[in-house]
Amino acid sequence: MENGIVLENGVCHKDTGNGGQDIWNCENGVSSSSSADHLVVMVHGILGSAADWKFGAEQFVKMLPDKVYVHCSEKNGATLTLDGVDVMAQRLAAEVLEIIKQMPNLRKISIVAHSVGGLVARYAIGILYQPPKGVNAEDSSTTNSHENARGTIGGLEAVNFITVATPHLGSRGNKQVPFLFGVTAIEKVAGLVIHWIFRKTGRHLFLTDGDDEGKPPLLKRMVEDNSEYRFISALRAFRRRVAYSNVGYDHIVGWRTSCIRRMSELPKWEDSLNEKYPHIVYEELCEAREPNQTASEEDQCCDKIEEELVTGLSRVPWEKVDVSFHSSRLRFAAHSVIQVKEHYMHTEGADVIQHMIDHFVI
Repeated sequence: MENGIVLENGVCHKDTGNGGQDIWNCENGVSSSSSADHLVVMVHGILGSAADWKFGAEQFVKMLPDKVYVHCSEKNGATLTLDGVDVMAQRLAAEVLEIIKQMPNLRKISIVAHSVGGLVARYAIGILYQPPKGVNAEDSSTTNSHENARGTIGGLEAVNFITVATPHLGSRGNKQVPFLFGVTAIEKVAGLVIHWIFRKTGRHLFLTDGDDEGKPPLLKRMVEDNSEYRFISALRAFRRRVAYSNVGYDHIVGWRTSCIRRMSELPKWEDSLNEKYPHIVYEELCEAREPNQTASEEDQCCDKIEEELVTGLSRVPWEKVDVSFHSSRLRFAAHSVIQVKEHYMHTEGADVIQHMIDHFVI
């Protein structure tokens, strides 16, 4: 150990003081710094901690040595995740800016976020977004996706924005929280009482946070640019956006909300024949679409706000990667397995992490 830095199998771990960790390659010995210029910020989910991404962070550094510097976010641990998506995002944004300030060699930034952490990250990049030089913030949402027209995140080039089992469409729609069994009456009651358990974050997830002044729910505001934050411009600033989703057995976050699809758009999938990624069952590159579609008969029964969220988020391209642990002995823990939250218990999800790394743009 040197200055709080621990060397494990050629990977340096530094405890940042609040439960978080910075992880980088140092095969030649313990080092207090890193030559990597690509910051990867990993964000955990509700009631989680920085340790939830320990396995994923180590794999990124081992597979991409001297390329990435990984920071596992620390400012929203445990019950702080109940303070609301916006409050958590303010903390995350400040945390990212502090890292950038401390490491002037950084040139690029990527985000990898699990569950509710994906919503926190989407809000945080709206705070951190800076429009391209010579382009007003009001005009940035209409610029094309050419590299020179992209804005930055915290002054850094935005590369990969990756979410894992994130409820992008919220949790109030039918079967969006699978453990409620798809029973409409139970789902409605859950929306009324969720704030008793998950406080402000619960209201954000079930979109019950609109106010008497006609202000729309937070998730609705997060699919557009407004006078305060440029949420869609911030997403568009990244070279790629990826949504990893469990097609089943995720009892916390439903397939539709995590993959940003309408019911009629959910793909047919079969068992994977790829030995390297045995749990990846479907991959799709979805181009950006303007809001000019008419909902199919199957989708017309969907929640109106849910349709607005799908439409808004579909204005930027997404890579969608569908995952299935249906044959796994831990399939009922799919929400944690897809992240490899506990290495020894959730090791079957390691191929999903490997897929992320193999497709990661440096």
